[in-house]
This record gives sequence, structure tokens and C-alpha cells, in this order.
Amino acid sequence: MGELDKKVAIITGAGAGMGRAHAQLMAERGAIIVAQDIVGDRAEETAALVREKGGEAVAIACDVADTDTLMAELHKAIQRYGRVDILVNNAGIGGEPLLEETTEEDFDRTFGVHVRGSFFAGKAVIPTMKQQRSGKIINISSIWGMVGHHYASPYCGAKAALLGLTKAWAVELAPWNIHVNAVAPGGVVTEMVLSQPDAEKKMAAKMSRVPLARYAEPRELSYTVAFLASPRSDFITGQTISPNGGETIVGI
Repeated sequence: MGELDKKVAIITGAGAGMGRAHAQLMAERGAIIVAQDIVGDRAEETAALVREKGGEAVAIACDVADTDTLMAELHKAIQRYGRVDILVNNAGIGGEPLLEETTEEDFDRTFGVHVRGSFFAGKAVIPTMKQQRSGKIINISSIWGMVGHHYASPYCGAKAALLGLTKAWAVELAPWNIHVNAVAPGGVVTEMVLSQPDAEKKMAAKMSRVPLARYAEPRELSYTVAFLASPRSDFITGQTISPNGGETIVGI
């Protein structure tokens, strides 16, 4: 018996990296996992890893930016279990073009995955959460959505938009006991990060600015996500937590 026992958790972008880590940790704590990914084999691999450890999981293959398909697939999952308790809007893509090099396709795809996908995933689960009068939504933003960067402005803008959605949803949904928070990681060692051009050089430069002098492992981010999904966060909503090794230090 864990603190998420029998809670149904939908995790987008769960086929690798942070999404897979979130799925595995929450399953260890008792959650039933709905693992979505644009690549069906990766989603099924995550679901299989959960089942191998004795958990319950199903896979969904779709593009989160394809609104009609996304909502239809999420509705099927909700009908299957009769409820939904947790949504982690984790799906994301990389890309680091300079402003003048950004194409309309780059812009639309980045906002389509990060913002459109998260918005309509939320729209899919909220009616059931309202009926239950409970729910936890965690939007995965980024430190770049908080402080910006000297390139990748579409990514920075999309991640900042998630922070705005988080605040608005927290206020709108509070009467139904639905909590909405954001996690804005700093550097995390994922396949997406390692696949970027000059990855090792960029990682070394970033680590020189981080007091803890390293990148996070995906599971370290999952501890924050699992906390926000748990009853221990029941008086927290509309907040952004940034596990970033001290790269940004703010507050009183």
C-alpha cells in the first residue's frame, strides 16, 4: 500500500526520460499508470516496465498536438478505470533555433506539443475530476520558462505559457478541490538533452553555473512530481517548484 494506491495517473511523454521515471516512481507508490507517448513502442515499454514490477499500466500511442485523437484516447482510459486522479503534462520536444532562424513550422510544433497538448489533456480530465471533487494536475515547465535563454525562444515561450496555465487553472478549479502546480526543472540528463548538438559542451557550461555542479537524474525530478501528486501537497496549488541544483535562487 502506497500513498498513491489505486490512483489513476495519466502521464504524457512517458516513453522515455523524465516521463518514464515519473511513471515508474508513481507505480512504485501504488498508482495505476496510463503511459502516453507519440511512439507506441516506447509507451508500451514503459507500461511493461511497470507491470514487471507488479504494477498496473496501459499504453496510449498518439501525438499530443493532435487534439481530437488525444482527447479521444484519454477519454477511453478514463472510461476504462472509471476515474482519473492525476495528470502529468510531461510531453515535450527540444530544438534550439535562434529567433531569426525559427520557422513557422518550428514555432507551431513547439507550442502544439507543449501548450496545445497540455491544455487539451487538461480539458479531457477536468470533467471527471470535477465529478470526483478531487484531482492533481502537474505541468512540466522548465527553468527556461522562468528566466529565458539566449536561444530557443519558442521553447522558452511555450514553457512560460505552461506557468500561466498553471496559475489560471489553479484559481478556476480550486472550488472542486483540483490542485494544479508546475515543476520547472533545470538541467536533467535525458535522451532529449543528450541528443542536442554539442551536448557535452553545453552541459559542461551549464554545470559551471550550478552550485551543485551537476545535472539531475530523471528520478530526482520524479520525487517532486510524486509529492505534488500525493495527499502531502493538499494545501499547495498554483505554485511552481524548480528543482535546479541552485541555478536560480529566489525568495525571502
